[in-house]
Amino acid sequence: MSRIRLSDIAPDGVRIIVDWVKFTENASIFIPAVNTQKAVAHVLEATKLEKQHIKYRVRIEDGVYGVRIWRLV
Repeated sequence: MSRIRLSDIAPDGVRIIVDWVKFTENASIFIPAVNTQKAVAHVLEATKLEKQHIKYRVRIEDGVYGVRIWRLV
């Protein structure tokens, strides 16, 4: 198994590669995950944002459970 890069996230042990350059102010991203709190923590770690700079909601989108995260700043 390859090592997780700082820009990758893996809240449930499955590596998800995100193009963080496109995660700009007012953008959102849906992370499919059972462990939604860990997904939020991984996004904060990968982006180096503070928790107050994002908003998130646990949701089911297209039948998939996960978390949608909006970047506020």
